[in-house]
Amino acid sequence: MNQILAYIRTLDHEYRRQIIHAGLGFLVLLFPFIDAKILVAIAFLVHIIFRYLPESSMLYGIMADKTIHDNRIIKNRGIIGAQDLSISVFILLLINAILEYTSFSYPLYIVAASVAIATFGDSAATIMRHKRQLKYYALTAEEYPKRIYQGEIHKLYSVKSSTALLVVGMITAFLAGSWIVYWQGVDISYNLVFFVAGIGAATGALIESIPSNVNDNFTVPLGAGMIMWLFSIFGYSVPPSQMAGAMIFSLVLGYLAYRAKIADVSAVLSATLISVLIIVFTNVLWIFLLLTFFILGGASTKYKYRFKKSIGLAQSKGGVRNYDNVFSNSTAALVLAVAHGIYPQFGAFITYAYLGTIATATGDTLASEIGTTSRIKPRMITTLKFVEPGIDGGVTPIGQFVAIIGPLTIGILAALFGIVDNIPLAILITTIGGFLGTNIDSFLGATLQRRGMLTNSGVNFVSTFLGALISGGLYVLIG
Repeated sequence: MNQILAYIRTLDHEYRRQIIHAGLGFLVLLFPFIDAKILVAIAFLVHIIFRYLPESSMLYGIMADKTIHDNRIIKNRGIIGAQDLSISVFILLLINAILEYTSFSYPLYIVAASVAIATFGDSAATIMRHKRQLKYYALTAEEYPKRIYQGEIHKLYSVKSSTALLVVGMITAFLAGSWIVYWQGVDISYNLVFFVAGIGAATGALIESIPSNVNDNFTVPLGAGMIMWLFSIFGYSVPPSQMAGAMIFSLVLGYLAYRAKIADVSAVLSATLISVLIIVFTNVLWIFLLLTFFILGGASTKYKYRFKKSIGLAQSKGGVRNYDNVFSNSTAALVLAVAHGIYPQFGAFITYAYLGTIATATGDTLASEIGTTSRIKPRMITTLKFVEPGIDGGVTPIGQFVAIIGPLTIGILAALFGIVDNIPLAILITTIGGFLGTNIDSFLGATLQRRGMLTNSGVNFVSTFLGALISGGLYVLIG
């Protein structure tokens, strides 16, 4: 063992640290052969060992998260990553052990898959990032520490590193989960194991890409584990080929958005996760409607961007969207798509509700981005009094016009894609639902948002659900 550690110490510090980190993932091979309560005790003991590991020990020297330049330690964050990973695994194993005494269960294969994502997947992402960081080693001894403390170098997010976490995490999570299922003799489909592994890996990659003060060795396994548990309860799965195809398709679309500078890494991964779920629970045509919203939204954000920037109303970061924008506008669509797969008996109602939520998101984005360029002063939607451009709740004639055109486009495309059979009804319901949903968004902006009760993302979240409810309700009434 000492010879192995000695060899690892000859490697670049970050590489050897990640070898040890990934090696922790092999511990899941022991899970099927150890009692649940003993596993909990072992996880807690490992955490205590990492927490009180002497700084003078060889293992500490290898695992410490250090930033080194010119053979100098610029920053030493200790082994907080190993400590956080061990406590998160302890929590998951504790849930598994406790639920054994209830009518519920937290499958051990979910715990193993979470560990694989947080070790093998996270190490792959970190190594990819470290290769990018090497270019900064040419900086002077004075400049390097300055850039480190500004946070510019330590964590360079990229689509490549996040994709590495997603792919490696998905494969190893499937293998780890399958190992547990095989040796425990659990009656679970391997299709389901692969399905939840993909969802968990996408979730882990998303969480890892979002800057946070909480170490991702704590948040990634817990977040991925909870999401995998949720979807395992549904018992819904698709063949691995379909899941992999949906993942590749969604990643390609996300990467194109990233290259077009309309989405950052967190938005790419958010959209990937949402797209995969929508595709597997419905079909690829449904995602084309959501893609239409993103394309129209991105185009409208770029529309007269310099003018909007000159009057202080342009989207920040050049109009690049992040995970917050994606989830606030797409959560309702995701919920409805999942519901469509689980409750096919309500398929028609859910379909029209889905059209309503996409139409609302599209109409609101177009109205906001194009309406602010109007030469006519906006009026407050609640009082019809003139207000300054950019005021929450302000509406303009051109904004109202595109709030009709956007939903109308969604309705027409839904008919062309064959998502609905009754073309006039689809166009009518989608347009009305989207237009009303857009104006509900403005009303919420003029009331709850201006009072600080909702953020802009919160307003989008609520209005898209209400737009769905309106379109679904119209289908019930006149369909």
